[in-house]
Amino acid sequence: MTSVAWVEGTVILPNGLLPNGIVLANAGKIVAVGDRVKVPKGAEVVSAKGRLISPGFVDIHVHGGGGADFMDGTVDAIRVGCQSHLRHGTTSIFPTTTTGSYEEIHAMIRACQDAKLSTIRGVHLYGPYFAENKVGCHSVAGRRNPERAEYESYFETGMTRIATCAAELPAATEFYKAARKNRCFITCGHSNASWSEMKSAFKAGMRHVDHFWCAMSSVPSVRERFGTPMQGSMTEFVLMNRDMSTEVIADGEHLAPELLEFAYQMLGPNRLCLVTDCNRALDMPIGRYRFGNIESGTWLESDGNVGRALSGSLASSVVGMDSMIRHFKEVTTASLSDVIRMASLTPAERTGISKKYGSLEVGKSADVLILSKKLHVERVFVSGVEQII
Repeated sequence: MTSVAWVEGTVILPNGLLPNGIVLANAGKIVAVGDRVKVPKGAEVVSAKGRLISPGFVDIHVHGGGGADFMDGTVDAIRVGCQSHLRHGTTSIFPTTTTGSYEEIHAMIRACQDAKLSTIRGVHLYGPYFAENKVGCHSVAGRRNPERAEYESYFETGMTRIATCAAELPAATEFYKAARKNRCFITCGHSNASWSEMKSAFKAGMRHVDHFWCAMSSVPSVRERFGTPMQGSMTEFVLMNRDMSTEVIADGEHLAPELLEFAYQMLGPNRLCLVTDCNRALDMPIGRYRFGNIESGTWLESDGNVGRALSGSLASSVVGMDSMIRHFKEVTTASLSDVIRMASLTPAERTGISKKYGSLEVGKSADVLILSKKLHVERVFVSGVEQII
């Protein structure tokens, strides 16, 4: 494979910016980064023309796009969804389940295996293990408590790399232990867990909570369960425990600017991830779409800015990671390098793939983006090869 050099742009590094930097790759891997890198004769030279040279994005919580939901369970749906997010800069993706039947979840995992896409880093087993009163826009019929035979069958595929379960469910601790044994990044989501339940989950291996402030417990909601004295919730547990991380949906619809700023200030770029939590309505016309499996999923309405359940409540986003980055950068004090880090290296570190992905560093895959100064994706490279977007 010919060497590739990205030149004449500002390189976005994990801890700062490198003006007029050069990224050099050979055989799909980065071999040099700096402002005095010698480009070998015969190398393919990609000029950023004064724009930004960024690592590809890593999305750990995403349901679909381009009219396809990963839970449709077909190879075509997986390819369409991943390609849709590739256009928005996501070069490492964890297709994410919704609630659904045993058969639907296995069909989704098999389709991810059969698609054989170089951007898939594993599956996020998100549904079906949610609390009854925190199902959100997911299908209530597809929600259930964890049972060992079922979740072990998902782990045995070797595809499940992120595993979510509400901490208060019966056998949640056993689920977390099994997920840890299978080297999953373990999260708590769609939960009304108390501090003590989070503490037990943490002991069992849980280290992350899904979409902060969305479908999660608060002091008032825990008080409804347990009365007084009031107890801590998921929010307090994450903020106080430095080994915990979380994520935000920065689409301008889920969280107000002050909450994004609060999360950034309290957690910092090493513990906060940007995710899309995007559904099949990405890049699709305004209208009504299924969330989850095309036959059994719930209905949502997309207005082009966000998805909403027919009741009017929020129902995941309809925009890509580039939109999340632009909005977060616009409404918070976060530096550009921090914003990009939260969409690339931080989720890569949390999911255990940072040795190969997540930043423009020597030895890593040459997953490179050319971004405009206004943070729009112009060109995408995966392992040094330009993608048709």
